[in-house]
Amino acid sequence: MNLPSEFPIVQAPMAGGPSTPALTAAVANAGGYGFVAGGYLTSEALRAAIEATRALTSGPFGVNLFVPSARSDLVEVSAYAATIQPEADRLQVTLGEPRWDDDAFDAKLDLLESLPVHLVSFTFGCPSVSVVQRLHRAGTQVAVTVTSAREARLATEVGADLLAVQGTEAGGHQGSFANSTNSANSAEIAANYTPLLAALAEIREVSALPMIGTGGIMTGHGAATVLAAGAVAVQLGTAFLCAAEAGTSPTYRQALLTARYADTIVTRAFSGRYARGLANRFALEHDRHAPQAYPEVHHLTRPLRAAATAAGDADVPNLWAGLGWRQVTAEPAADIVTRIAAGARAG
Repeated sequence: MNLPSEFPIVQAPMAGGPSTPALTAAVANAGGYGFVAGGYLTSEALRAAIEATRALTSGPFGVNLFVPSARSDLVEVSAYAATIQPEADRLQVTLGEPRWDDDAFDAKLDLLESLPVHLVSFTFGCPSVSVVQRLHRAGTQVAVTVTSAREARLATEVGADLLAVQGTEAGGHQGSFANSTNSANSAEIAANYTPLLAALAEIREVSALPMIGTGGIMTGHGAATVLAAGAVAVQLGTAFLCAAEAGTSPTYRQALLTARYADTIVTRAFSGRYARGLANRFALEHDRHAPQAYPEVHHLTRPLRAAATAAGDADVPNLWAGLGWRQVTAEPAADIVTRIAAGARAG
């Protein structure tokens, strides 16, 4: 399966704000392949996003969904809440309710049966055979985000059509099926995830499915390298964060474009699930205390992140970014697509 786009350039689904119908459509109209980020949306909001995207482009695009996580230990979450309470006091907000939810998974599947799109991708786990079959009957192809050979085998077995192979260089949540390691140390956690080129090589040995490569790709040369390693396309997220059409907040954009923070960190501090972002104060101070508890910690910290963002305080919110973040540019999405596509052709 090859994506039905002129260029092998995919816009990553960036839930929580950066992905917008305007961004998805701009990428599609420029010859790339766009995604609507279904994560955190209600089914009604997802419908609106799909319809708004279709009003802006006639090109095909995909939708990304989060596979529901297991319920977490609320005793650990309560202990973490006590640790970050001073942050809430300083920002004069109440911490969120650390609740579990399935991100309206079934309602979104129902919607995508009645309002089918070209491709549905899954992150944080593997959909069941029955879910894949439901989408296939609707005429929709299925992709699964994988980070290892084991995950690739499982995705192949349930009937997926495509693998989104994520290397640890990627910004945002690490898309592994499991949300745990044996260490609370950020450097050791990062070492437990596989770099993109190594992941592509490992997965090619166990699955014949086409692979999209994602993780830290910011340039045409980087894209060419990943395509030469066997991927049919490359997926970029961080590269589009400061695009004119992205919904990235001014606080977030400024932190990226001014290189306010020296490095990235893989941490559970913001959501209870490992994710790579800029190493701001909140990430550094609370990294070791955050439990394995997604989505409970996500809901707990959401008011903090929203208040700090609104106040222009970049030290508190999650600022997801891949390892290539220093090369981010503020330009129209179409220019990013054509520039990287041209560089990829040139090698």
